Amino acid sequence: MLRATNRVLLLLTGLLLITAGTAGLATALGLVPDAWAWPWHRSDDVVLSHAERVHLREQGWFWPVVIAALSLLLVLALWWLLAQSRRPRLGEVLVDTGDGVAAVVRGRALEEALTAEAEALPGIDRARVTLVGRRTQPRLKVGLILAPQARPDEAVTALRTVAIENARRSTGLPALPAEIRMRSAGHAPERVS
Repeated sequence: MLRATNRVLLLLTGLLLITAGTAGLATALGLVPDAWAWPWHRSDDVVLSHAERVHLREQGWFWPVVIAALSLLLVLALWWLLAQSRRPRLGEVLVDTGDGVAAVVRGRALEEALTAEAEALPGIDRARVTLVGRRTQPRLKVGLILAPQARPDEAVTALRTVAIENARRSTGLPALPAEIRMRSAGHAPERVS
């Protein structure tokens, strides 16, 4: 979802900046006719005249609304910035060695080992494993492409009892939850004679 949000925000920001830049360039080059109701097209124009500022000051709602809108914009921009800094993949897993000292296993290494073990299981053509969550409580996101004649229940059972259980035991984790998404591999239709 973050990827789609980024694309929409970048598209809207780009369109806004291109429109404002084109309008400013046209105004600066004197390409805007005086007959158009174009704001600020003369050099002595201001955003709010003295009379407008006095009028808006007398309206009790205007400045609080402007401040609230700008504050909301700032909060949304900060939220977006923080969302960018969150890493989707887990870089390492903390392993309790039992002697009071913790060891660290690289996340990529664990992902590669799980992928290799999952692809060796019967009925699974390809696997993609991503480690997410926290260092002490990792979770797995597994994508499987099943062979054409594979049974999904057998493939999931084998993955859970062999590959995921081996990874859980080797890291010493009490649990290693997994979200598994499957699809079947495409194959050519068989001819019947």
